[in-house]
Order: sequence, then structure tokens, then C-alpha cells
Amino acid sequence: MTHVLVAGGGPVGLATAIEARLAGFEATVVEPRSGVIDKACGEGLMPGALPALARLGVDPRGFPLLGVQYRDARRAVTHRFRRGSALGVRRLELHGALRARAAELGVRTTLGRVESVVQDADGVEAAGIRADWLIAADGLHSTVAGLVGLDRGAPTARRRYGQRRHYDLAPWTDLIEVHWTPLGELYVTPTADDGIGIALLARRGVRFDDALAAVPGLAARVDGAAPRSELRGAGPFRQRRRSRVAGRVLLVGDASGYVDALTGEGIRIGLAQARVAIAALAAGDPGSYERAWRRVTREFRMLTAPLAALAASPAQPLVVPLARTAPFLFHGAVERIAR
Repeated sequence: MTHVLVAGGGPVGLATAIEARLAGFEATVVEPRSGVIDKACGEGLMPGALPALARLGVDPRGFPLLGVQYRDARRAVTHRFRRGSALGVRRLELHGALRARAAELGVRTTLGRVESVVQDADGVEAAGIRADWLIAADGLHSTVAGLVGLDRGAPTARRRYGQRRHYDLAPWTDLIEVHWTPLGELYVTPTADDGIGIALLARRGVRFDDALAAVPGLAARVDGAAPRSELRGAGPFRQRRRSRVAGRVLLVGDASGYVDALTGEGIRIGLAQARVAIAALAAGDPGSYERAWRRVTREFRMLTAPLAALAASPAQPLVVPLARTAPFLFHGAVERIAR
């Protein structure tokens, strides 16, 4: 028996368990994979994510990033953060730091997979564990969301996917570079003094190497550099949920519904959701989490949905020219995302 059972031991699941312990709850994480878990992602922690991690007692190593630059074949536009900096952090480093902090606080972890959820007026049982509450942080394709009837299914139109690979290459910039190409967006994120990550966001079927070749300057920089990791993929990104609460079950992180990865806010939003989910339980009002979820994700949804639609449309080549001709929109949007 435990107070809070968290399904999913990724960064947001671990952050949820840490929040639970800081609130005085017993917490158990159930995860089918062992050890430190990697995932295809951009690996840029926005300035707003760093204080949230520090509040949990987590301080991952990484490469300081001072802004974001949008580029196409002919032009570039740069925004430097007005307050604080971002941090390029290998997913393995972030996950390892969260695992260590969770263990330090007494979070219990168990290998297992949630295949059924049974709840009643007094508790919920999943993966053979009885708990007061179940919080699902089991990703884009959340099993728990489906089991409790909250999954609305992924839209079939304009599906987008992610791919990522690291290289042994010294960073040439202190910015997150976003290269807009006809094949998709390439995100270049320095993660160490001697390493970078490149992530591709594109429709299904676009090959990573083809997208890289579509940016000759970037391809030339990478040419000859040894890959530091295997190519990994994720998606489709767009996921819809009917709600975030079903009785004693709450959804956080990507499991709660997702728009697109192009603004790099996944970790920041997930940390905010973890905090308000545990606050709702501590207040004895789990139903209030739905309202809190909508509040902490509102800007993400409002900014990301139109940009994702534009990125998947024939008007995609207009993104960088528009950012240059209307800099107040570009700078304002990036700064809001950063916070």
C-alpha cells in the first residue's frame, strides 16, 4: 500500500514522485524499464524549467544557452533571453539526477507494467500495488489513459514525429538553433563542451540524414564528427484526452495530452503539472487538478497549436521571414515560452 503510485519513471514521473514526498506522501514509481532511460527530445531546458528543478533539489549538469535563433536558407533571427539562461542537458543526465533525488527522498521504485486499473471509493490498484491515488506519467501513448477511458486518440492529419542524434562536436554557439527547412525543423542544442544534439521534427517518412543534408552549412559542420548516440525516434506528438482526472486517477506530462515539441516546453510544463497534481491531492480536491492543468498549460497550448499548424502547412517557409518582419511577435513569443 502506498499513498501515491506513479505509472512511468521518466523525468515527469520522477518529478511527480518527488513532489509527493515533499508533500509528505509515500510514493512508489512503477516502470517497465530499468536504469537511466533515454528518449528522443531536444534536450533544451528553458529558463523557466531550471528554478522548478532547483525547487525539487535537482541540478543537472549541462551547457548554458543564452537564447534561440530561427534560421532558414537565407536569413536568421535571434532572441536572447531577458532573464536567466536555458541549459542544454543530455536526457540521460537529467533522468539520472532525478532518479538520485527521488531515491534520496525515499521514493520506492519497482519494475512492472500497468495492464489494468481497478479503483473504488477508497483507493486504486494497478501493477499489483494498492494506492490511494494513481498518477499516470506513462508518455504520449499512455496505457493508463486508455484503461480509464480518457484517451481520445491521436488525430490522423498532419502527424509529426521526432528524431534525435548526438555528435562529438564542440558547440559553435550559445544559442538553440532552429533550422526551418521544407522537410521539417532541425534543432541544434549544445549539451556539453564537446557535444551537441540535433533533433528533427517532421512528418512521418522524412529521413534524418536527408533533412540534415537540406541544411548544407549544418551538414558541413557535422561531417566527420563521430555520432555520440544512436538515432532515436518519438511520436506522433499530437495526443488528445477527454480530461485529466478519472476518479482516483490523474494524468501528468505527455500522458495528459500533447500538442507538439517545437517550442521545447515539455519538461517545464510537465514539472508544473506534477506540482499542481500533488497540490490537488494534498488539498483533498483531486477534481481541482483539471482546472489547474488548464491554467498551467494555457500559454503552451495557445502558442504551440498555431505554430505547429503553420509548421505542417504550405505556409511553413514564411515562419522565419515573418519573425524578421514582425520581431515583436517573435521576441514576445520566445520570451513567454522561456518563462
